[in-house]
Amino acid sequence: MKKITFAALIAGAALLPAAANAQAYVQVQTGLDSVSAAGESDEGIAYGVAAGYDFPIGEKMFIGIEGSVDDSSTKECERDLLVIGDKACLKTGRDLAAVVRLGTNLSESSQLYVLGGYTNARIRFTYDDGVTSSSVGENGDGFRLGAGFKHNFGQNFFGKLEYRYSNYEGDVSRHNGLVAVGVNF
Repeated sequence: MKKITFAALIAGAALLPAAANAQAYVQVQTGLDSVSAAGESDEGIAYGVAAGYDFPIGEKMFIGIEGSVDDSSTKECERDLLVIGDKACLKTGRDLAAVVRLGTNLSESSQLYVLGGYTNARIRFTYDDGVTSSSVGENGDGFRLGAGFKHNFGQNFFGKLEYRYSNYEGDVSRHNGLVAVGVNF
């Protein structure tokens, strides 16, 4: 037990300088959302917020954690499927993600990074035939991969360009091209 406690103290002491230099941030983001399900795809606008911390690793590298909540306008509807005048729609819902970012400092104000982690999205199916209507929602777990570029504008403000690919269960995938603005703390 003493060996484990001693090892934990050494690891904590090694991480203390990185934690002291950690950079917290929050951002708002928007961009293209392209969702594919069962061989069909549709596009819309993604929008949301994210928050995270970046920890320096040496002089040029950093590692970060980020959590995000997004929504989307992506929706596909068909009419006259079973009876004349009916309407069936498939709409994306909220998308929750937790990712790890690994990157390099290109300069004092620019960073290039890759990311990977977990995502969970909601898809809702609605049907209305004019007499009855129904709605069913499903959550899908998946993984997210991506890459991005961050540029600081002064001490506290930044902008980002980011590409994300998400793959969910049930043959659903998503491509995002995002623009973000945020504040460093």
